[in-house]
Amino acid sequence: MQGILRLYAFVLIAVLLLWSTAGAIEKQAYQTTSDAIIVYNWGDYIDPGLISKFEEETGIRVIYQTFDSNEAMLAKIAQGGTPFDVAVPSEYAVSRMIAEDLLIPLDLKAIPNLKNIDQRFLNQSFDPHNRYSIPYFWGTVGIVYNAHVLGEGAIKSWNDLWDPTYRNSILLVDGAREIIGMALNSLGYSLNDTDEAHLLAAKAKLDELTPNVRAIVGDEIKFLLETDEATIGVVWSGDAAEIMSENEAFDYVIPEEGTNLWFDNFVIPKTARNIPGAHAFINFMLDAENAAINTEYVGYATPNLAAHAYLPEDVRDDPRFYPDASVQEKLEVYRDLGKVMLGRYNELFLEFKMHRK
Repeated sequence: MQGILRLYAFVLIAVLLLWSTAGAIEKQAYQTTSDAIIVYNWGDYIDPGLISKFEEETGIRVIYQTFDSNEAMLAKIAQGGTPFDVAVPSEYAVSRMIAEDLLIPLDLKAIPNLKNIDQRFLNQSFDPHNRYSIPYFWGTVGIVYNAHVLGEGAIKSWNDLWDPTYRNSILLVDGAREIIGMALNSLGYSLNDTDEAHLLAAKAKLDELTPNVRAIVGDEIKFLLETDEATIGVVWSGDAAEIMSENEAFDYVIPEEGTNLWFDNFVIPKTARNIPGAHAFINFMLDAENAAINTEYVGYATPNLAAHAYLPEDVRDDPRFYPDASVQEKLEVYRDLGKVMLGRYNELFLEFKMHRK
């Protein structure tokens, strides 16, 4: 019996030592100084060559971490365990971070390359006067489809997706705001609608789409469409650009009923330990040539007007990804609907996914 107790004691001590060591290693890894910053960004959302270039030019080491949703990013920053110096939240997440006092005001004098940003994309409702954020990339949610199979111009609107000839042909991104918003737009409602009757109508209409939905997927949606596993996808514009570069049969359309205009943005969380380094990184990424390099790598639309001079004409003049003012009038930015209403969107989206089964 004593032997068993000694064994348990030994195992417990070993576990505690491992836990303590792991914690110390993690803490040491995040010890930032004037020679390092921690950047928290979406996956595959920056040209790695630019990180190396920034390190070479400034002597500041970049510790790069990624997240796969605004919610995951918000939770980790709110927890405060990691001293992130720069993060890249979407517009509604910026609103929440401001409300929850998770950001520090930017020193715009330390970001002279702000002058390169198109004035149309500044002073947005989620951050008036850009006190806390600067746009990084922007785009839309729309429809990518195989024009060789379906025909040029076959799809122009959200409502086209309900055509019974597209049975088992559509892939949807796994996002409540995107898919509930799509259904709301198809009914003529705002994608920020909070009217319960309208939300239920959107859910009912999504249920009617079920026979046409092949799958609801995450990042793999790009690979599945590139390899002709489906002929239609509801995707973000940057993903559409990547799909089209790999499979020339596909085209992208901004639905005529309207859709989401989204922004991802640079911010400096209150966890930051190297605030001058954070400003230096943001300013570096706003340099016109650097922004153009990054745009060609990532595939999303850049708000950096000065960068357009360095982009190929077929990129900067493509109305599918740089829509004109008349199209932009039909686009809406996601508002922060609050935790309760966001929960309702998620609940309805989950019910739709369960309905498919």
